[in-house]
Amino acid sequence: MHRFFTTILAIAAITIPSAAFAGDAAAGKAKFLELCVSCHGEGGKGDGPTGKALAAAGQPAPRDFTVGDFKLDTDGDGKAGTDADLKNVITKGALAYGGSAMMAPVQGLSDADLENLIAFIRSLKQ
Repeated sequence: MHRFFTTILAIAAITIPSAAFAGDAAAGKAKFLELCVSCHGEGGKGDGPTGKALAAAGQPAPRDFTVGDFKLDTDGDGKAGTDADLKNVITKGALAYGGSAMMAPVQGLSDADLENLIAFIRSLKQ
């Protein structure tokens, strides 16, 4: 009987999603401040200095992450704004999926960096 429960627990640990696998928002904030703040602003409202300049020049304003609304379904699963969609937009740029060319691809991020960055972006929704 003990072996049965051990097996069930092992299967559950593999198949049941857990918050333990989510990114670290604090680490994501550090990466956000390094890479994204210029356009998206410190609070993620799309009001960074470069973002303001783009908007003043008639370009689309950077995404306001406090709204938590994402329009691109990059993987065609019928759901816009999933973690996979955000990863694709970050690493390949929005233009690759019909979005703004102003959201350029970000190169050199590890999977952990991406998960942390997405955790931080999601934490900005008000």
